[in-house]
Formats: sequence, structure tokens, C-alpha cells
Amino acid sequence: MYSIGLTGGIGSGKTTVADLFAARGVAVIDTDLIAHQITAPGGVAMPLIESEFGREYVAADGSLDRAKMRAHVFADDTAKARLEAITHPLIRAETERQRGAASGPYQVVVVPLLVESGSWAARVQRVLVVDCPVETQIARVMRRNGFSREQVLAIIARQATREARLAAADDVAVNDEHATLESLDERVQALHARYLALAGDSNTHT
Repeated sequence: MYSIGLTGGIGSGKTTVADLFAARGVAVIDTDLIAHQITAPGGVAMPLIESEFGREYVAADGSLDRAKMRAHVFADDTAKARLEAITHPLIRAETERQRGAASGPYQVVVVPLLVESGSWAARVQRVLVVDCPVETQIARVMRRNGFSREQVLAIIARQATREARLAAADDVAVNDEHATLESLDERVQALHARYLALAGDSNTHT
């Protein structure tokens, strides 16, 4: 199936844009949502995480203690690698399962670290970047998550730069401080029409 990789930095508005595609009946596979599902109470990653890191990284409800794990992996790159060795194969398997089960002319796969991963470029036909200035990202994440400016900057520092994402983009949806839900919806409608045409051409030539 024709696939669009949707990405953007933290706080850029990826979920909002993905929801606008979903409202048009497009199959949306969100790798971030899958990551949360596998680390929720009863999630398939949790026994492995507890075995690798200890009970102290498991919250009272059986889910991942995200705050504690976030602090741990930010302070220790080897811990980050150990966590990813558990979660990434599980996320990849569930993503591919959902991609295979999806119906419709095309699908949107939301991958926050699409540019950083390197492997996703070969797995999608186009890359759509949701873009906004870094200061807008910082303000949104501080407001949404209650993080300090320093915490948000630390997260942004681990992601691809805005310039690198834009260089990898085939399409861009601007979601800066001037954007409204209406303007985003208009942009998604234009992209939807383009993707339907591209998917149709792709099917014609296969």
C-alpha cells in the first residue's frame, strides 16, 4: 500500500495532523501510540523491562514509570540502548502488523524519529514533516507536559534538527504560532488529494 511517513519534532503537532487524515478515512498507524501500548499495564514489553531494569521502573499500576525511565536514559546512553533493544523490535512488529491489516488507497505512518532512524526512508513513498519553530515547540511542550525549558531542550537536542527534517521532507505542513485548526485542515485536504492521486498512479503502474 502507498505509504506516507509523518514526522516532526516534539510539540510540532503530529497527532493533530494525523487525526485530520484519520477523519478522512485514512488508515493511520502511530508508532508512538504503539510504544505506549506495549509499556501500558499488561503491555508485552513490561516483563522484559522489569527483568532488565528492575521493579523500580514499573509504576504501581504495572505500566512503565516514564518519568523515572526518562531520567535514567537521558543520564545513561547504555540504558537508552538497552531499553530500545527491548522496545524497538516490538514496536516494529506491531507497526508492520497494522500496516498489513490497513485498508484504503494509502496509509499514514506516524514516526517521531523517522529522520533519525534512517531505515524508514525505504519503507515509505513520501515523507510529510509537521514543522514549527523551536521556540514554539518549547512553549507547547512546557504547557502540555509541565516540563521545564531545560527538559524540553534536552529532548530536542536528541532529535534531528529542524533543518534536517525539512531536508528530508517531500511535503511540509506548517503548524507554527499563526496556524489554526482550519488552516491545518485545508493543508491536509490538499495533501489528501495529492496522496490519493499518487496512490492511484502507483496502483496503475504495479
